[in-house]
Amino acid sequence: MTLGVHDLALFSATVFVLNATPGVDMAYTVASTLRGGWRQGLAAALGIMAGCVLHTLAAAFGLAALLATSAEAFTALKLIGAAYLLYVAYGMARAGLRPAAAAAEVVAPPSLWRTARQGFFTNALNPKVALFFLALLPQFIAAEAPHKTLAFLFLGAWFIVQGLCFLLALIALVAPLRRSRPRPGVGRALKLGGAGLFTLLAARLAFTKP
Repeated sequence: MTLGVHDLALFSATVFVLNATPGVDMAYTVASTLRGGWRQGLAAALGIMAGCVLHTLAAAFGLAALLATSAEAFTALKLIGAAYLLYVAYGMARAGLRPAAAAAEVVAPPSLWRTARQGFFTNALNPKVALFFLALLPQFIAAEAPHKTLAFLFLGAWFIVQGLCFLLALIALVAPLRRSRPRPGVGRALKLGGAGLFTLLAARLAFTKP
């Protein structure tokens, strides 16, 4: 190809495996969909993909390389990301521990903008994603590619489109579950479970080595 990329079928399969592996992005999309329906799920997915746009640009223009070579930069970003995940977990835990009467009064989910913004930061502040882009994309770019930056951007765009399609399918599967109207105790358990999951993910991120 004129862009100098190759093995796109293998690249697509690799991206699918990554998308299907449970992690922060999947957990946040599912939690948002269960909390506010498909619109909240879509807002979360778009925010997450906006974070992937940032990682694509970082990989294409060399910023991600700084994280790979500078332990200080990697540590700083991972601690910021872990702190943000703990902030998300705190919000879920507070909602889950709210008395039943108070919880019944608060039925409106957060604004779509807030959900998208939170999705963006959960992805953008994860240095593991940045390093993944830096490690994965070059494997599918030919050494003799005439425009390597353009090749990076093409593969990043492919990753984003495919990732968005995966999250949309996930939302379509999860959204009908919200209509079952579970008892308040189930909703509180889901919020507390989500808080525990995000706390675990924050811990894993904080102790990730460069």
